[in-house]
Amino acid sequence: MRDTKAAGDRGEAEAARYLRQRGCAILDTQWRCRLGELDLVARDRDGTVCFVEVKLRGAGSLGLPREAVDRRKQERLRKAALLWLAERDCASPARFDVAEVYEDRDGRLRVVYLEDAFQ
Repeated sequence: MRDTKAAGDRGEAEAARYLRQRGCAILDTQWRCRLGELDLVARDRDGTVCFVEVKLRGAGSLGLPREAVDRRKQERLRKAALLWLAERDCASPARFDVAEVYEDRDGRLRVVYLEDAFQ
């Protein structure tokens, strides 16, 4: 479990770095509530709040990381995002993104970013 958590943290850190390079501000990381966890919350250059679900896959993994963000996961993310927005009295436009982080055999990470991945 510890290795899985460390790998997930590494993937989230890489996704945050990717977003910062594109001019986004990171507002929150690993935000937890009774409804679940939001991996990353960012604000893009246009002021849109981005709720980013990060999925890491190692070399040789089968399937696309985005496939793990099924309807049930999406519903939990929607509810958590509403709570996050309400706690901050935030009326900014918002969207849900998925950051697919792939680890190459040599340990390097690569991000494939899916903006507005679901409603």
